[in-house]
Amino acid sequence: MALKEALNWRSATKSFNGETIDKEKLDQILEAIRLAPTSSGLQPFKVFVINNREIREKLTPIAWGQPQILQASHILVFAAWDQLSKERVDGFFEFSNQVRNLPATATDAYRLNLLAILDKKTKEEQFIDASRQTYIALGFGLLAAAELKVDATPMEGFDHAALDELLDLKSQGLRSTVMMAIGHRDHENDWWSKLDRVRRPHEELFVKL
Repeated sequence: MALKEALNWRSATKSFNGETIDKEKLDQILEAIRLAPTSSGLQPFKVFVINNREIREKLTPIAWGQPQILQASHILVFAAWDQLSKERVDGFFEFSNQVRNLPATATDAYRLNLLAILDKKTKEEQFIDASRQTYIALGFGLLAAAELKVDATPMEGFDHAALDELLDLKSQGLRSTVMMAIGHRDHENDWWSKLDRVRRPHEELFVKL
């Protein structure tokens, strides 16, 4: 029931009160994102945790003037690998084998099969695959925030190319996918949270076969 209550409590906050959230809560949200599952465990992305006022002022027009950018405690920018290259995949499996104290060749069969699959895809298709993983991580972050009673808003409304330039993502082999604003809602001005939640009924959404 605690999970259901947290999910019913949360909403996509449209107006934050400018307060900074506790570091402990921020760390827990980031840890939930870190622990989120990803395809083959690659975690093919980085998350930029933005608190700097100057950067957020530059980000505001990029996000079409949405007030959450300046009002929220922090803005998280999810940026996926621009391609699932052999070097990156090999690097992950090398790291994974070291952590698990496995021989370097222990995962060769899986790794080589994965590389063969990826080799059939274009760089753009590889980026799309990587970008999907950021949404899984975003979901875990939203859920963790709700459990901690921290307001959060997923944000897709921004100029991706401009944000990539602002954070110099191209030089890092990354492309922005989605943002997440976190903080505490402005109860007086957050009109969205006052509206009834609208979700399709269970029998319409789920198809049982």
